[in-house]
Amino acid sequence: MSDFQNDLAEIAKLRDAAGASWGQISPESAARMRLQNRFRTGLDIARYTAAIMRKDMAEYDADPSSYTQSLGCWHGFIGQQKLISIKKHFGETNKRYLYLSGWMIAALRSEFGPLPDQSMHEKTSVAALIEELYTFLRQADARELGGLFREMDAAREAGDDVAEKAVQNKVDNYQTHVVPIIADIDAGFGNAEATYLLAKRMIEAGACAIQIENQVSDEKQCGHQDGKVTVPHEDFLAKIRAVRYAFLELGVDDGVIVARTDSLGAGLTKQIAITHTPGDLGDQYNSFLDMEELTIDQMNHGDVVIKHHDQLLRPKRLPSNLYQFRKDTGEDRCVMDCITSLQEGADLLWIETEKPHIGQIAGMVNRVREVVPNAKLVYNNSPSFNWTLSFRQQVFDVWSEEGKDLSAYDRDALMSEEYDDTELAAQADERIRTFQADAAREAGIFHHLITLPTYHTAALSTDNLAKEYFGEAGMLGYVKGVQRKEIRQGIACVKHQNMAGSDLGDDHKEYFSGDAALKAAGKDNTMNQFG
Repeated sequence: MSDFQNDLAEIAKLRDAAGASWGQISPESAARMRLQNRFRTGLDIARYTAAIMRKDMAEYDADPSSYTQSLGCWHGFIGQQKLISIKKHFGETNKRYLYLSGWMIAALRSEFGPLPDQSMHEKTSVAALIEELYTFLRQADARELGGLFREMDAAREAGDDVAEKAVQNKVDNYQTHVVPIIADIDAGFGNAEATYLLAKRMIEAGACAIQIENQVSDEKQCGHQDGKVTVPHEDFLAKIRAVRYAFLELGVDDGVIVARTDSLGAGLTKQIAITHTPGDLGDQYNSFLDMEELTIDQMNHGDVVIKHHDQLLRPKRLPSNLYQFRKDTGEDRCVMDCITSLQEGADLLWIETEKPHIGQIAGMVNRVREVVPNAKLVYNNSPSFNWTLSFRQQVFDVWSEEGKDLSAYDRDALMSEEYDDTELAAQADERIRTFQADAAREAGIFHHLITLPTYHTAALSTDNLAKEYFGEAGMLGYVKGVQRKEIRQGIACVKHQNMAGSDLGDDHKEYFSGDAALKAAGKDNTMNQFG
């Protein structure tokens, strides 16, 4: 029997056992409500979605074309609409996730107002957004199943057994809107204990995958800004272990940890690593420091020095009391970060880069895979990159190496509209189009995400609407630019009352009050204008 039929039989048995006092309880109505609320807790969601991610990771290992994707969210409604759109256009949610961006929480969700991505926002807002996202996704399930149940009732009233069975088949094979969320915990918001406590809250809210970065918590910067400060490996590994303990404590045994390295663009460290023997992890970390050899006689008051083998070395210390790494060591440090993280409990990697360049990413990943053959990346297809300029310059450079005539192009001005219809621009756009598939195949990228897409789409659409509505177009600016498109594209929230739960409420009123229910979906409901 289907889950629905099992629930129906179980609730009918409970009603019969309860006797006359439950006489007005409909087992079918209760079974419908139970199916519409399949996930009772955030931990149910975390376990369910962790299994999805593990399956997807195994399928990617077998076939790199089976990569996964997500878009960043800053509100439950945004996440809900993405999944509704995915189901509408593709018929399924397979290999499509959501990403919870710390950047967007800082910029859009903090009680302090808009903040930079520096871990200054309330850390509890991270878990709160996970819970909010899943509340909206569960409501999307309830709404869509409610529509199927109304179709079933209509088929019954018409005596159409074939139609009723067809709807029942849709109910029995229903695919939920609930998908994995990769959630950003920044640098852990404090020490390892603080990381553990916040990770627990995030997992209890439903997170099956937590992304943590190797920056210093109180000096944290956005990955695409300057001034990033990393921590020694042992400090970072302690936080990875803290997240794993949180997963295990809560029974999410296959929870996913994404270890992010910001070392490529981070030239500073706050600490000199502890080292006990030559070549150990601390010694390797310290070996990247910008140091000079000196003798005891050359030491100044207050100097910090390191004994390295037979040398006495003074690391370069800045006025900020931070230490500086040698230039051009970023890639080597990234590779070391990745290998160490995977060997000590991380499942996936995130290498924050300054541009979307497959060759650069693959160069590092291939080095990691020499040690950990199944290393896989989560990669930020970031709006911080100028994708048009970057890929036009990449094509320019390839053509230059091939000896092609480039006299018609100015490499530094390739963003200009005058190049939009050129062969170079067309080839660059094709590389952008295939970037995800190419990078999945050539650079080990299992998951592609865009951190801040709806931040930008909200700004762009609002700009267009404001220009039209407050200009000469007036109300036509809204009707032509928004509502008419919603109707013709079949956007569900054109019926905004339904999207907000009005029809769900009507169903419940009927369950609770029968014929006495005062329902909103009558003939005078203006939503009827949308068919």
